[in-house]
Amino acid sequence: MAQTFDMIVIGAGPGGYVAAIRGAQLGLKVAVVEREHLGGICLNWGCIPTKALLRSSEVFHLMHRAKEFGLSAEKIGYDIDAVVKRSRGVAKQLNSGVGHLLKKNKVTVVMGEATLPAKGRVSVKTDKGVEELTAKAIVLATGARARELPGLEADGKRVWTYKHALVPPHMPQKLLVIGSGAIGIEFASFYNTLGAKTTVVEVMDRILPVEDAEISTFAKKQFEKQGMVIREKTMVKQLDRSAGKVVAHIEQGGKVTTEEFDTVISAVGIVGNVEGLGLEALGAKVERTHVVTDPYCRTGVEGLYAIGDVAGAPWLAHKASHEGVMVAELIAGGHPHAVDPGSIAGCTYCHPQVASVGLTEAKAKEQGYDIKVGRFPFIGNGKAIALGEPEGMVKTVFDAKTGALLGAHMVGAEVTEMIQGYVVGRQLETTEQDLMNTVFPHPTLSEMMHESVLNAFGRAIHF
Repeated sequence: MAQTFDMIVIGAGPGGYVAAIRGAQLGLKVAVVEREHLGGICLNWGCIPTKALLRSSEVFHLMHRAKEFGLSAEKIGYDIDAVVKRSRGVAKQLNSGVGHLLKKNKVTVVMGEATLPAKGRVSVKTDKGVEELTAKAIVLATGARARELPGLEADGKRVWTYKHALVPPHMPQKLLVIGSGAIGIEFASFYNTLGAKTTVVEVMDRILPVEDAEISTFAKKQFEKQGMVIREKTMVKQLDRSAGKVVAHIEQGGKVTTEEFDTVISAVGIVGNVEGLGLEALGAKVERTHVVTDPYCRTGVEGLYAIGDVAGAPWLAHKASHEGVMVAELIAGGHPHAVDPGSIAGCTYCHPQVASVGLTEAKAKEQGYDIKVGRFPFIGNGKAIALGEPEGMVKTVFDAKTGALLGAHMVGAEVTEMIQGYVVGRQLETTEQDLMNTVFPHPTLSEMMHESVLNAFGRAIHF
């Protein structure tokens, strides 16, 4: 006999488990189905363990700079197995935490593979057999996985996806990273800092292609200073694999050359986990491996919602979580605001960090805005100099007519923490006057946010 719930969530990643908890808080009887790990890719194989790895490489980098700070450090080295072990421990700790939160909120957890045999029904294949669940509302939060291109497929030995790169079978000596989005650049930054000779290949005309062009250019210069080779407007056509090496056929400017690497990381995007669920039979529309939804994550099939990566860009954990809360409140009879993709920050945890929200300068112009642009360099900030992090920039884009903050873009130390100030500003529909009249504490990196606004309107003090 089928168990009946008010809401069933398929997938326990940052979208799914948050939706389940919020639904339970609102008095709904909730079940969540997960086939692999509570916390999903983000917590177990993405956001969290990569940040743990990057923290290790950041400390390693700072140890080499000890003399600059009046300190001494000798025989600096690392143990890649210990670095990975710490990363996996962090992920495991948080995985256990998600289980505790679901239990605390009385969410029923069913571990297994879900299908949707009919509207309002979920069939789960578990290690004990098949469980049947029913609910008026079903939330798809099945996430996504690494895209693999023909001929460039990962094998886990010499050609890796992000999963392999998190638990590497060896430390790369000469590394090729295909793709310069957040995933590719973060792994390039990690392994390059630990000493791998790293080449990044990007098919677009610049690295970090979703970022403001000025920020991408600045970041590229910093990466090249660190020894990375950056090749833009370039494509990897083929990988020839043999014992201990991979020969890459690389096309640039119409010419194909070959180069030998011992390791390749493919980071060419993601595809939604939509297969085998029975979505087509239900009438849900799938385009380019992502479920089509309206601004409230409704699929057009009564009672069926899709959130997070499976519902399309931006592919960010915090977007998934916010959508999860919104959908749970909608199902419980509330009237939540739709999630605005333009007010969701993107963060890349390379060195230097990159963060942004809203429109780039180019996009703002494309949309017909008369704009004012402000900039402020890290070298003009006392805290940045004291930290030994003088390389960076804060850039702001305003509507010249209304003073509305259209976008903010940063590159430099700790910008992934600072960007939230501008996110709040956009959420509150802050104008340039509001930001100019805000008192920023001194000495902080955040003062650069103030100065960038002032600079946009010809009022910067320290620039």
